[in-house]
Amino acid sequence: MAVQQMDQELIKYCEQVAQTWLSSPIYDEETKAAVRAMVECEDKTALIDAFYQTLEFGTGGLRGIMGPGTNRMNKYIVGAATQGFANYIRKAFPQAKDGELSVVVGHDCRNEGRMYAESVAAIFSANGIKAYLFESLRPTPEISFAIRQLGAVAGVNVTASHNPKEYNGYKAYWSDGAQVLAPHDKGIIDEVNAVKMEDVKFEGNPDLIQIIGGEMDWDYIQAVHEALIDQEVINKQKDLNIVYSAMHGTGRVIVPMALRSWGFQNINVVPEQMEVDGNFPTVVSPNPENAEAMTLGMKLGTKLNADLVVATDPDADRLAIVCRDSKGEWAILNGNQTALMFAYYIIENKKKLGQLLPTDFMVKTIVTSELIMEIAKKNNVECRDCYTGFKWIAREIALSEGKQKYIGGGEESFGFLPYDKVRDKDAPASICLICEIAAWAKEQGMTLYDLLMKIYLDYGFSYNHTINVVKPGKSGADEIKAMMENFRQNRPTSLGGSKVILAKDFGTLTQYDGEGNASAFEMPATSNVLQWFTEDGTKISVRPSGTEPKIKFYVEVKGEMGCANCYPSACQTAQQKVDAIAKELGL
Repeated sequence: MAVQQMDQELIKYCEQVAQTWLSSPIYDEETKAAVRAMVECEDKTALIDAFYQTLEFGTGGLRGIMGPGTNRMNKYIVGAATQGFANYIRKAFPQAKDGELSVVVGHDCRNEGRMYAESVAAIFSANGIKAYLFESLRPTPEISFAIRQLGAVAGVNVTASHNPKEYNGYKAYWSDGAQVLAPHDKGIIDEVNAVKMEDVKFEGNPDLIQIIGGEMDWDYIQAVHEALIDQEVINKQKDLNIVYSAMHGTGRVIVPMALRSWGFQNINVVPEQMEVDGNFPTVVSPNPENAEAMTLGMKLGTKLNADLVVATDPDADRLAIVCRDSKGEWAILNGNQTALMFAYYIIENKKKLGQLLPTDFMVKTIVTSELIMEIAKKNNVECRDCYTGFKWIAREIALSEGKQKYIGGGEESFGFLPYDKVRDKDAPASICLICEIAAWAKEQGMTLYDLLMKIYLDYGFSYNHTINVVKPGKSGADEIKAMMENFRQNRPTSLGGSKVILAKDFGTLTQYDGEGNASAFEMPATSNVLQWFTEDGTKISVRPSGTEPKIKFYVEVKGEMGCANCYPSACQTAQQKVDAIAKELGL
């Protein structure tokens, strides 16, 4: 009865909010018609999901399903976010006159993306802030680069990255080219939350909007060259057979151009996936983490007898890599393996060429493989841990700027940044570097797969597996919250048959040893993440996704691998342990 009463109250609330949209002259007739249909429908699920809350402008900006409603991505919610962002910028630079401050605005291939980007540029210009608007879709890392290159105070990229086609998003950047961190993130959020729809200045000032494009592409391509380590390797293997897929997104022009500029000459593209299309017709989901998305690339790779297949997600910040295994079959590398390979090659070859300095450092996120830390440690290279999200890697770069050189950093979710000219994940630069690594491996008589086996044999085997539990809608959000609270209050004492010797709660910055004794630990901020470390070296990390309706469990298991041919059996044994842990956690 109580649940039914709550549902009725929620329906009443959503109907009241919807009525404010229907009665306001701000919203267009198409929007009102869609809202009216939800109100009049007997099933109120769509109404509730669209209006039960206002889509939260978080520390990474906005991301949500497109459509009318306060909890949806649409030009009104995007407009309110931009007005709040503009208000914060004007307060941060109170002495600036109209036109003295500038922002960079871009978008990817998503449906409605161009319209949102033009609206964002118009609102900034209406607030006296010059907007550099890209002429058409561009990669996320190029937006980050352009902010720094143009001396802009901020930027916005309209993208939902690798989310399904129903989504769009809004990434907010600050003057360093990184997504906003404290104190700006909280300040922007406060300003956005204070905006009323009637405050939004939708009518732009054309004099303060400048279209940019090819010249910035050129500058970005030149910057990407700084990720190159050994030109001689490429010169010897310039015919490396590469297949590339843009997954219908922004890498379609930049990636082939960047590869050619490095000296690679045998670049083949997946034609069906070079077509710009926000409906992503050739994939179930445009996510490089999903093996299905690489099917067409592998098919073409087989036809052309390619050395490797690479792909970028729609906004070209994440990359996927497929290489030949010991039997010549295609093997899809996961994000941890990709990051391992980058870390190994950067350290080994910079050392060989005399480019590695004692002050150089790398960065990884707390949920990424500990094997990267092991590689760095054995080579006397500093490796830092940070929170999930490249804004935290960017923070480490900024903290050491002028004192120590950043030489690479990444996270398990298929993102890597091999140089410091950009302050976000950079798939074009990373793809160029992985092709250099493949060329180097080929020169040594190895494939990328062989190189991965060598890393495991030299530094130890570890197996990483991520479990995603999807919980959509309001009820799903409530379930995820309850799951995190339950794990927080009921810490496991053993997992996979091994005692938990360290439990970390990043929400309170409290850690517990194997006997339950509590102590504080330091991080730059709190975060809704839990970690458990066991006696046998297993690491489990738990966190709600910041971009999708899911809770994620990252499991890393250490194992034994006596030879390269032992890899499949080592993985099988490790997966059995992962399955046992999942069962213990009730997944």
